[in-house]
Amino acid sequence: MIAIQENEFVTLANYIKKNYGINLTQKKSLIECRLSSVLVEKGFDNFGEYFDFVFADKTTNEMKKLITKITTNHTYFMREPAHFGFFKDKVIPEMVKLTNEKDLRIWSAGCSSGEEPYTLAMLLDEYFGKSKKLWDAKILATDISTKVLEHAKHGVYSQDQVEALDPRWKNKYFNIIDKENLEVNKDIKAEVIFRSFNLMEENFPFKKKFHVIFCRNVMIYFDHETKIKLIRKFYEHTETGGYLFIGHSESINRADSNYQYVLPAVYRKE
Repeated sequence: MIAIQENEFVTLANYIKKNYGINLTQKKSLIECRLSSVLVEKGFDNFGEYFDFVFADKTTNEMKKLITKITTNHTYFMREPAHFGFFKDKVIPEMVKLTNEKDLRIWSAGCSSGEEPYTLAMLLDEYFGKSKKLWDAKILATDISTKVLEHAKHGVYSQDQVEALDPRWKNKYFNIIDKENLEVNKDIKAEVIFRSFNLMEENFPFKKKFHVIFCRNVMIYFDHETKIKLIRKFYEHTETGGYLFIGHSESINRADSNYQYVLPAVYRKE
């Protein structure tokens, strides 16, 4: 494994913090582990040469690949399942009463490879049944990594990744590709809109507020100040009565936000 020098690490950490909000201060060993193979593959002897190459790329494709390498975590369907049960049993009925326009706006921020937004789409289908066609309830799913978004759009997952799903769901919402892989069916795919988006954008470009925002296990990469700024932007873009779901390893200090605590990792805009 190629070692990263302190000055090289500081250069990268400062750049990533400024442009993407990600705090790498305690991630030096992770950077070495995840990026060493990239240096070998591209023929670089040290991180300095590699970073010069990445920063010089005007297309930003190399930076996107770097971001993907250092942020992608293993994910799967029904991760933190209590959230999905609460979403179906409590949140959807409340939001249906909240809107008179048959318009539900749901955002999966930091959607990674798509398991979360597809699960939400399946839950909406289960709840509405045949009346689903009367609703505009497509899910916006965003991530900073174009690589994981491409994976998500294809909607192909291994048996291990769908292991936690009810067998009935596998039959209803997936097509079998082979013994090892399944693909989300076209009806569920049509309910999710995937877009590349950096949560550090100063102004969010959304014309309407969201009834529900899922941003789970994303803010673990941010320092306290960046996290507070993001939560406040989420609050501004949440409908009154709407919900924010975060990861169970994350929390929101009452002094830092007007969101009201509901359940572990679930907050509401009163």
